[in-house]
Amino acid sequence: MGVTHSWTAPAQHGWQQEPAPIPLTGPLFHSDPQRLYQDMRREQGPVVAVELPGGFPAWLVIGYREMHQVTSDPELFPRDVGLWNQWPNIPEDWPLRPMVGEPRPSIYYTAGAEHRRHLSMVEPALDSVDPFQLRRTCEDLADRLIDQFCGTGHAELVAEYAEPLPVLALAWILGFANEDGPELAWTMKAIADSGADAQQALMEFFGQMQSLVAANRACPGNNLVSRMLADPGGFTDEEYMHDLMAITAAGHLPTSDWIGNSVRLMLTDDRFAAALGGGRHSVGQAMNEVLWEDTPTQILSGRWAARDTRLGDKLVRRGDMLLLGLGAANADPHVRQHISGSVEPAYSGNRAHFAFSHGEYRCPFPAQQIAEIIARTAIEVLIDRLPDIDLAVPAETLVRRPSPFLRGMTSLPVRFTPVRAVGGSR
Repeated sequence: MGVTHSWTAPAQHGWQQEPAPIPLTGPLFHSDPQRLYQDMRREQGPVVAVELPGGFPAWLVIGYREMHQVTSDPELFPRDVGLWNQWPNIPEDWPLRPMVGEPRPSIYYTAGAEHRRHLSMVEPALDSVDPFQLRRTCEDLADRLIDQFCGTGHAELVAEYAEPLPVLALAWILGFANEDGPELAWTMKAIADSGADAQQALMEFFGQMQSLVAANRACPGNNLVSRMLADPGGFTDEEYMHDLMAITAAGHLPTSDWIGNSVRLMLTDDRFAAALGGGRHSVGQAMNEVLWEDTPTQILSGRWAARDTRLGDKLVRRGDMLLLGLGAANADPHVRQHISGSVEPAYSGNRAHFAFSHGEYRCPFPAQQIAEIIARTAIEVLIDRLPDIDLAVPAETLVRRPSPFLRGMTSLPVRFTPVRAVGGSR
């Protein structure tokens, strides 16, 4: 298969040939990504030539200033996957095809005026979610999940808590019946795991959203879906289904990993020991530090160059893919020189990270608020219910998800003094 690379600048510009592209695979991406990003920055600067599985070229943006430039210019760097100059070479069974996506009518896969049309419908609907009611719902969900293991004195927090809680909360937001929440949780986990049942789960996911739209058309309720359907913008049912799939998928694993990564930090860093004794003020600090240091979405796909341009010291060709190195940009020395290693005042009020991306295609602000309420409530209820929680294995044996794109724990075994169940009500 022929693959078009775009690393060598024309000689008339006087730029030297770039180093060989770095494969976007390997254990360092999930064991020690910051070390890898430092090596990349030293060798290639803020814009790095990388190679996706299958030999397909892309640019990984790891500089903070360059990230701001790309995300602030939707005309030059739109999120228009149809522009990709590698499509003629991409096989149907390429493993990253679902992650990259294809042109489809949703908030995540449209650009320009069409993206803004979807955003004008989705953002107000998300903003209508009552934060206080969401908090109470998440407390009840957290209690129900903790009740299932609190009497045993041990738990695996990823599978038993951090993964199911966000999707159950999203099921409530969307208006699923309570009994349908666990099935949606299974569907989302199967898709995320990319195992043998992922394709079946994806079909079920689409069917779940199709049924949800149909049910709310027939009998509108006080939920996100009905509020979306009431929009006067003339959206089709297909558009609603794709937007709902995007909302649910984007809200699931990143929120789950935000919970897991924050709990891991609090259990392994002495600075947060007070929080485990009831000092809730430290929860927000730990969560914000995770968004800087251990952000759940390390690399985001993507942007595509609308024309030939220069970014950093690289020549980017029309149709080239740009991967957003959110975690790497957060660690750029140009911005990190202003941040010390302490909790105060380094992270407590500093939210200039790229964890939610930036610019027109950022995660909508109401969605950020929803994710924060879910994650913070999960952590606070956990440490309230299990105040002496501790890791059940040495910290250095914890394993990360084997992905350069997502950074979460595959498991988080803990132990604690057994406590009684509260029956789902606080």
